[in-house]
Amino acid sequence: MQQGRSHDCRNHGGNYILLRDEDPRLTKFDQRLPCFGCGIGWSCLLLGFLFPLTWYCAAILYLCKYYDKDPRERSGLAACAIAALVCTILAFIVVAVIFF
Repeated sequence: MQQGRSHDCRNHGGNYILLRDEDPRLTKFDQRLPCFGCGIGWSCLLLGFLFPLTWYCAAILYLCKYYDKDPRERSGLAACAIAALVCTILAFIVVAVIFF
């Protein structure tokens, strides 16, 4: 085995350069997620503890399959949808206890 060689590099006159991915779809996920790298879903989940309406907005994004644009958003948006569901159930319980 020759020293200094790698499987993902080519030798160009003694200088090694990295090969690029041939499929541009593979480089799609090299970019950071929006909202400081957390993604819209997780940011909405954290912001929802202050303003619960954001959970419902993120749940609508989840139901409209916004995560098809970037699958990394799916878990955060699903967490917001679950938080919105729990918030709705708790609101119904509180209203039922107050009025009945």
